[in-house]
Amino acid sequence: MSAPEDISQNKALLWFMAAACGLCAGANYYSQPLIHSIQQYFSVTEGQAALTVTFAQVSYALGLLFIVPMGDVVNKTKFIPLLMALCAVGLFISAFSVNLPMLWVGTIMAGLFSVAAQVLIPLATMTVQPEKTGEVVGFLMSGLLVGILLSTSLAGLFSNLFHWKVIYVVSGILMLILAYALKSRLPYVMRMKLNYGQVFVSMAQLLKQEKRLVLRALAGGFAFAAVSILYSTIALLLSSAHHLPDLLIGMVTLVGIFGALSTQYIGKYADQGYTKNLTWIGCALFILSWIFFYYGQTFLISYILGFALIQLALALVHTSNQSIIFRLRPDAKSRINAIYMTAYFTGGACGSALGIFAWNHGGWSMTCLAGISLVFACMLFSFLDSYFIVPKAITE
Repeated sequence: MSAPEDISQNKALLWFMAAACGLCAGANYYSQPLIHSIQQYFSVTEGQAALTVTFAQVSYALGLLFIVPMGDVVNKTKFIPLLMALCAVGLFISAFSVNLPMLWVGTIMAGLFSVAAQVLIPLATMTVQPEKTGEVVGFLMSGLLVGILLSTSLAGLFSNLFHWKVIYVVSGILMLILAYALKSRLPYVMRMKLNYGQVFVSMAQLLKQEKRLVLRALAGGFAFAAVSILYSTIALLLSSAHHLPDLLIGMVTLVGIFGALSTQYIGKYADQGYTKNLTWIGCALFILSWIFFYYGQTFLISYILGFALIQLALALVHTSNQSIIFRLRPDAKSRINAIYMTAYFTGGACGSALGIFAWNHGGWSMTCLAGISLVFACMLFSFLDSYFIVPKAITE
C-alpha cells in the first residue's frame, strides 16, 4: 500500500481541516456570552444557565477519553465525518430546545462528538515529515483557537440581531457541509489492530511509560483551566461591571485572535527545539495577563489587554506541549492526544466550575486569585518536566 499523502503540501485540505477544527471546538463555546439570554428565555437562575458551559466542557472531556482513542484503530476517513454529523445533531437539538434540560442534552451531545477535531490533528501528524509536526499542528490549532474565539463573538452577534438560538442552526448546517467535504478528501492511514478494551490497556501503559506525557498533560490542563475561568465568568463580569450586551461581550474575545493565529509560527520554533523557552514565555504572559484582569473590573481596557495576552500565553504553552508529546510515540498519536486533551479539557471543565464558584463566593477578586493559582500549578509541572525529566532522559 502506498504511503499516505503529505498533507503539508495540500493547502486546500489543510484549510478544510483547520476550519473543521475551529467549527468543532467552537461548538462548545456558543453558550458563554449567552448566559443572560438563556437565563431569561427559560426563566431559570443565573447559576442554572451557567451550568450549560460546564456541561459542554465535561462532555467534551468524556468524548476525548472514550472516543478519540478509537482514532488509532478505525478508518479515520469515515470516522471523522460521522462524528461531525452526530455533533450537528446535537447542535440542532440545542437550536430547537423548549426547556433548559433539552438544551443541556443538545450541548452534551455536541460536546461528545465535536472531538472530531482531536482525531483530525493526530491524523495530520501521521502524514507529514517529523520536522514539520509543530508547524502543521500549529496551523490546525490556529483554526481551532480562532473557532473558539469567533464562536463567542458570532453567538453574541446573532443573539442581538436575530435570536440566541440562530448560532446553533447555522453551525449545524456548516458542520454537515464540512463533514461531506472532508469525507472524500481525508488521506487513509494504516490503523492498529487493537480492540476497544486493548486501546485503554495501552493508554494505561503510556501513562506509566511516558512521564513527559503525564507532566505536559497536567501543565496543559492547569493552563486551560486558568483560561476557562474567564469563559464561565466573562458574561457575568462584563454585563454587571461594564453593562455590556451579548454582542459586545462576544466582541471582546476577538482580541484573542492574534494569539490564536500565532500558533502556526510558534509551531515552527517548537520544531527547532525551543519548546522550553516557549513554555516559560507563555507562563510569564499568563501571570501578566491575570494582573491586567485584576484591574479589569474597573477598567475595561485592562480586561481586554489581559484577554489578548492570555490567549497568546495559552498558544505558547499548548503548542509546545503538543509538539513534544506527538514525538514520543509515533505509533500511538491518537491515544497520546486523547490522554493529553482529556487532561486539558478536564482542566477546562474544572476551571469553568471554579470560576463560577469563585465569583459566587468572593466576586472578581476571588476569581483572579483562583486564576493565578492555576497558573502557578502549570508552572510547577512545566518545571518538573524541563528540569527533572528531560535531563534524566538525556543522561540515560
